[in-house]
Amino acid sequence: MTDLTGAMWRKSTRSGGNGGNCVEVADNFPGIVAVRDSKDDGGPALVFASGAWQHFVIAVKSQPR
Repeated sequence: MTDLTGAMWRKSTRSGGNGGNCVEVADNFPGIVAVRDSKDDGGPALVFASGAWQHFVIAVKSQPR
């Protein structure tokens, strides 16, 4: 289990005004990126290797809208 004490969470830039239905990301740790549901800030977080997260973001951005 990864200790996320000190995580600096930020909301997705795509979250918009949809009443909080979005994700938050903490990328201030070396080598990992944590992702959580913004509606459940005390709940679980998914933790990815930084490289895996970068690949995911690139793939999402390349999808047609």
